[in-house]
Amino acid sequence: MSDDGSEEFAEEGTNLGTYEGDKNEAEERHGYGKAVLPNGDTYEGEYQYNLRHGKGTYRFKNGARYVGDYLKNKKHGQGEFIYPDGSKYTGTWQDDLRNGQGTYYYVNGDTYEGEWNNHLRHGQGVYTYKDTGSKYIGAWKEGKREGGGQWIHSNHKYVGGFANDQPLGEGKYVFNHVGCELKGEYILQEVPQANEEDEEEPLIITVPRWRSKNIKPLVTV
Repeated sequence: MSDDGSEEFAEEGTNLGTYEGDKNEAEERHGYGKAVLPNGDTYEGEYQYNLRHGKGTYRFKNGARYVGDYLKNKKHGQGEFIYPDGSKYTGTWQDDLRNGQGTYYYVNGDTYEGEWNNHLRHGQGVYTYKDTGSKYIGAWKEGKREGGGQWIHSNHKYVGGFANDQPLGEGKYVFNHVGCELKGEYILQEVPQANEEDEEEPLIITVPRWRSKNIKPLVTV
């Protein structure tokens, strides 16, 4: 499972393999049933007119598992997807994709809780880092931090703008333990890097650099 959550597993069609369960007068899978598909996947749950529709559990032969709502053969509604590496998503699905509100539990212990669009973190959300306890609270766009947000650490936090997953523009560092805040801005700066392919032409990368403006005590109410 990649960090941006873009990988997915294709489910087999319903008209393959063996089936035990309810059918309608047209001999279509309709009601509750169990299916074993040719590739080794299994599905147990509700059908409507030969399509997975309603509550069901789809088990992939690689160990992945989806438990939740279906609409016309696609994951749609509330559901939980457990990936082969142990990571897990619990939340809203739409048209087979993570869309809406949901929580992703990454295999390294990190978590993201917030809004999704087309499988990517998008909207407002909170990403928590297990190893440090740090967290980002704020806006996301297509899987990256974008817009206003807060990066909270154990002894300070940064509040300001983000772009392309990095802090950018005006912001401030807040140090509650010493009672002050440092205002400034992140600006983009070109930095030359060694270019292994062509030693005569250095590789130029753009990185955000912090520029301090002023420091003042925190105002207590």
